[in-house]
Amino acid sequence: MSEASAARVRADRWLWAARFFRTRALAQAALEAGKVRARGRVLDKGDTLKAGDVLTFVAGERLRTVEVLALAERRGDAPAAKRLYRDLHDPV
Repeated sequence: MSEASAARVRADRWLWAARFFRTRALAQAALEAGKVRARGRVLDKGDTLKAGDVLTFVAGERLRTVEVLALAERRGDAPAAKRLYRDLHDPV
């Protein structure tokens, strides 16, 4: 894996690893439905993310805005998942 590809991860993998979606299939479905935006455009399931990207997406009934702090392709426990992002939405 090259250094450039190591600094990026597919959007569906990251959304799943960060525990916003219970399965990768649900993350892919959200991307295919146009419910995930970053860098001023709607993301496709093949798009990649890098640290510093700001995502806006619908997860369940909730609109989320998060900043990507770290990358992961594998799903870990909940505390590890929370270290992958910073929630930019005001608390409800």
